[in-house]
Amino acid sequence: MAEPTPTALDIQALPKISLHDHLDGGLRPATILEIAEADGVSLPIDGATGAPIGDAGRLGEWFAEKSDSGSLVEYLKTFDVTTAVMQSEAGLHRIAKEFVEDLVSDGVIVGEIRWAPEQHVKGGVSLDAAVEAVQSGIDDAVSAARAVGTTIYVGQLVTAMRHLDRSVEIAQLALRHRDKGVVGFDIAGPEAGYPPSRFREAFDLLAREMFPVTIHAGEADGVESITSALIDGRALRLGHGVRIAEDIGNLAAEDSTSADLGLVARWVLERGIPLETSPSSNIQTGAIEAWGKSMEDHPFDALYRLGYAVTVNTDNRLMSATTLTRELELLVHAFGYGIEDLLAFQLNAAQGAFLRWDQTEEVIDQLLEAYTPS
Repeated sequence: MAEPTPTALDIQALPKISLHDHLDGGLRPATILEIAEADGVSLPIDGATGAPIGDAGRLGEWFAEKSDSGSLVEYLKTFDVTTAVMQSEAGLHRIAKEFVEDLVSDGVIVGEIRWAPEQHVKGGVSLDAAVEAVQSGIDDAVSAARAVGTTIYVGQLVTAMRHLDRSVEIAQLALRHRDKGVVGFDIAGPEAGYPPSRFREAFDLLAREMFPVTIHAGEADGVESITSALIDGRALRLGHGVRIAEDIGNLAAEDSTSADLGLVARWVLERGIPLETSPSSNIQTGAIEAWGKSMEDHPFDALYRLGYAVTVNTDNRLMSATTLTRELELLVHAFGYGIEDLLAFQLNAAQGAFLRWDQTEEVIDQLLEAYTPS
């Protein structure tokens, strides 16, 4: 029997793993409107009418338009709107709950939600209360899913913002909640000029406590940033990591032995360090501009062919107007992947996820059963 192609399957129905998905990048536009009205938050101005946007559909379009700039700095400005409606425990609870509901609808069985609590305390919520509010929302959604026979594992990745210099405090926060829903630590925000070496004290603390770390690196900065993430941050995964391709002399090579790998590229390959690629976002932020501006130009396929542990992610579902299903469909159309390729991406993610070993085994079994034709 011929292997079915993904285009002949319902990709949404297949179990999937989401490792790189920002809480403040995954809000429902309707929820933004409702919380903004209740909390008195100013909304973006519609250029066509000169009035604040009051329609959920138009607001979603505004996010997509502003995010498609080719600049990470401009892309990040859209988060001023989403974080503004995430300044109360009630708002954080609701948004986290809906976030997980949307993952479930997309067929996600493991979701790691990254977010920076320090950006959500302007309304007087403490860092700990913010983490607890998000966890409460997650727990409610997970319980509701299980009540109807769906199992999803969800963990928080507590993130420190590079430019705010509170990394030690945020690392301590993550450790306080390590057995209460927080599964890892990250740093995010402006990458260039803020290398992981700058936050060495926080990473040393986390290493002493044997706490998992994933770091945004190789998105808005190059190989040196990745090197610092690996050495100074002891990163177990690379957030995006797509610019590792800059350390590969021959991306068109058929195998890694003839690809002219640099030291960093060889280290990442041979250690099997997962790359948390986000195809649409990588195009929007200009992360792949050295290779082009279309999905077909993305070095994802070259990295996959050379044996890197590539994973597929959304980054920010609202800003990229996307889902994990859509990201996989885009790659299928660009590179002609089959069901075995999609399985490989999910297995890479399962093996890199910050799960307990027994949960990892359970997830891998579920993936193999779902992706193997009967």
